[in-house]
Amino acid sequence: MNEKLEKLNQEIEKTEKKLRRAQHEEKILEHQIKTLTRKERTHRLCTRAAMLESYLPHPEAITDEQVSVFLKLLFHKDSTRQLMEKVFAGNGTEKEGAE
Repeated sequence: MNEKLEKLNQEIEKTEKKLRRAQHEEKILEHQIKTLTRKERTHRLCTRAAMLESYLPHPEAITDEQVSVFLKLLFHKDSTRQLMEKVFAGNGTEKEGAE
């Protein structure tokens, strides 16, 4: 009887050790997901900011506030909203002929 109890206790210890290991691995994977998500977002922000800057005249001479005001005005126009709806309705796959 004592021997059986000892075996069961060892089994419990093994299982608890596996659980701790799995929990640790889960934390590592969650950290990796957060890191990759952050890197993906940073890449997207840099890419899109570069696209915007390529259309600005003398971007080094324009303040962040001026860009913000310009974008607010631009995106509040009805014509811009309509154009965005058209472009994004095709999931951005359609390329516009005129630039």
